[in-house]
Amino acid sequence: MNRPLLRLTRRVAALLPTRADYTVMARDPRRDLLAGLTVAIVALPLALGFGVSSGLGAQAGLATAVVAGALAALLGGSNLQVSGPTGAMTVVLVPIVAQYGPGGVLTVGLMAGVLLIALALLKAGRTMAYVPAPVVEGFTLGIACVIGLQQIPNALGVDKPDGEKVLAVAWRAVTAFAQAPNWTALALSAGVAAVMLTGARWRPTVPFSIVAVIVATIVVELFHLDGAAPIGDLPAGLPAPSLAFLDLSALGSLLAPAVAVAALAALESLLSATVADGMTVGQKHDPDRELFGQGVANLAAPLFGGVPATAAIARTAVNVRTGATSRLAALTHAVVLGAIVFAAAPLVSRIPLAALAGVLLATAIRMVETGSLKAIARATRSDATVLVLTAAATLVLDLVYAVIIGLAVAGALALRAVARQARLNQVDFRPDLPGEHSDEEHALLAEHIVAYRIDGPVFFAGAHRFLLQLSEVADVRVVILRMSHVTTIDATGALVLKDAVDKLRRRGITVLASGIRPAQRQVLASTGTLQLLHPDGQEYATTPEAIAAARKLLEQAGLLPVRHHAPHRPRKADR
Repeated sequence: MNRPLLRLTRRVAALLPTRADYTVMARDPRRDLLAGLTVAIVALPLALGFGVSSGLGAQAGLATAVVAGALAALLGGSNLQVSGPTGAMTVVLVPIVAQYGPGGVLTVGLMAGVLLIALALLKAGRTMAYVPAPVVEGFTLGIACVIGLQQIPNALGVDKPDGEKVLAVAWRAVTAFAQAPNWTALALSAGVAAVMLTGARWRPTVPFSIVAVIVATIVVELFHLDGAAPIGDLPAGLPAPSLAFLDLSALGSLLAPAVAVAALAALESLLSATVADGMTVGQKHDPDRELFGQGVANLAAPLFGGVPATAAIARTAVNVRTGATSRLAALTHAVVLGAIVFAAAPLVSRIPLAALAGVLLATAIRMVETGSLKAIARATRSDATVLVLTAAATLVLDLVYAVIIGLAVAGALALRAVARQARLNQVDFRPDLPGEHSDEEHALLAEHIVAYRIDGPVFFAGAHRFLLQLSEVADVRVVILRMSHVTTIDATGALVLKDAVDKLRRRGITVLASGIRPAQRQVLASTGTLQLLHPDGQEYATTPEAIAAARKLLEQAGLLPVRHHAPHRPRKADR
């Protein structure tokens, strides 16, 4: 076996679950089974609702929850994660359905699964730690707004208007409702949402979503209310796995949507796993294994007619709060939903669409953490800017573009903040040589030598400031740069420094440097800056050594009297 293949085999083996991952499932099975049952009750209306919202129907949402939920539970990197269809993924899928149809969505899910497995093999899971909190919170806020707007047509009981932009579609739905009000649908959706929101405050552990949906369905059936359209016929059981939807000729055009779906699945899954870790003690997920599990889940779900899946923060939180300790809980959730698909499809098909819209409206409202939003908005102006821009881009543009914009703005603002930390301060060199010179000689030295201390990073974001300041040095003969406080320097910073030194040399000013760190020596040498900072071929570890060399230059030029003195012992502050 050649080395690349051997490395790949070892990498895949490292991503597979071990025996220890499954032995923990036997520690407290009763607790996990109860948690899984509770999560399944909560997940049922969400799976139905997100399936309908995606455009592929309620059966697609159930298939995703069963197939992807089971595989992600078995192969993922978190013991507590619950996966299935989510609102964020639905937001991405709606325009794909409109442009490519149901087959395009299933193909995109398959391609996204391959991409997620590739990300896992490349160890990309750990990059989630570098996503700033304002981007995550702004992304979540934007998703909540989009999910809420998507439910407006079903909540008002009107046909969904044509269009892909949620703001325009929601406005057209409101206009259609104003022309022909459907008070039954509005009452059902508002009632279900109100029961969920008030019930969550009163008894957080009770699954009020399923209670509200059942009550709404019974009311509609008993009183034969008009204006409450049901989900429609659901097949009993899952369809046989098939690749009939796959159109190889369309793979090229579907690559960009697949990348967007994979990026969203990775982001939401790793974020959900991080939230689960924070809610527990002793639990820590493996980000690369989580991506691998989600990849396999997304490879399998489309074969059974399911939409692309990701980990669900809300369902994972319910799983943790109800006492789950292992993967058995998430696996139980998938099995219970599978049993419902096989045994209760006729009953589920009678659920009003308006009731599901109420569930998703309440879910969107509960996604918004006002405390976190206020904290970030009050932290700094930069954090507030990133949060607002990310949320607005999520609502107006695209989820993946929103994250890219948020990261770009956050990175630019962070670079600006770091660049502002860099300082070029003129310092008085006279304390460096206490008792070495008379007052007259001190004054004479001060007329010909100036010392600067460079503090902080010297890199592309702020290096031009050093060129400007150094180029405006007054008429002196020697400039000493104290560089022991430089934290980092890149090629741009070194080249800008070289340019400044060249300009000073053309004016007849000698530039010496002291305290250059070993880590900075390579970049300075590679750009030719190091040679300019040591024109006499000598290196100066301390500022007093550089001042002594500068004095010798002035003595040779006849600007200072020749004076023989004992070498100075440098102090730590002299560097």
